[in-house]
Order: sequence, then C-alpha cells, then structure tokens
Amino acid sequence: MKELLRSNDPVRLSWAEALLAAAGIEIVIADRHTSIVEGSIGAIPRRILVAEDDLARARALLAEAEGA
Repeated sequence: MKELLRSNDPVRLSWAEALLAAAGIEIVIADRHTSIVEGSIGAIPRRILVAEDDLARARALLAEAEGA
C-alpha cells in the first residue's frame, strides 16, 4: 500500500473515500484509531492508502476532481 493523501480534515477524507470507491479503487484509512485516541483534535492526520497498482489512477482522479 502507498500513501495517497494525508489530512486532518474529515470532510476531505470522506470526499476522497467516496470518490475512490465510486471509481472502484479500494482504500485503507490508516491512523483512524490513533486519531480517535488522541481526542480527535487533529494532531495526528489520517492517511488514505491505495494499492501501488492503483496509485497513479487515484492521484489522477483526485487531481481532476480538485481542479473542477
């Protein structure tokens, strides 16, 4: 798995998760539980990980969607 996105913004993470799921790209959200343990104050960003084979396509999808 490769890191695609790192953020403290739950809305951005949810948006990216939905975008990638709609494109059929499976993700893993890392550090979700660590973030909750620290009180969800945003000190520890969560990371979206994708398979190495999906990384280029996922980056392109995010770039296109963010540019729109």
